[in-house]
Amino acid sequence: MAQFVEFLGNHLFLAGLWIVLVLAVFLQWKSRAGKSVGPQQAVMLINRSDAVVVDVRDKKEFESGHIVDAINIPLAKLDQRITELEKHKDKPVVVVCKMGQHSSEACNKLLSAGYEKVVKLGGGITEWKAQSLPLIQK
Repeated sequence: MAQFVEFLGNHLFLAGLWIVLVLAVFLQWKSRAGKSVGPQQAVMLINRSDAVVVDVRDKKEFESGHIVDAINIPLAKLDQRITELEKHKDKPVVVVCKMGQHSSEACNKLLSAGYEKVVKLGGGITEWKAQSLPLIQK
């Protein structure tokens, strides 16, 4: 430990650069992630603010279980089908994927298309199921 402190003292520039790099990576990751809400907050948005749920999983996964009244637009087709959401532009949008990882990309696409109230479901449909919330199956 004493050698580490001595190294930091002798190489302040390198230590400072390392701290700046870590902060930059963290801030970049945080900005890409978008705003996240839990299942309970998503339910409140749906019930109180008439939020629209956009499920970006593929059709097979969507049919195996999805949130009531969710709109299925696979992530790969979101750019081509974003016009389907035009009538919901003034409402909050909750983006859902399987585990909450791919929804960040969809959120960024929607935000760049002019949607202002876009959030992702943290933990995705997996967290929704874990909290025993209802799903529709076809």
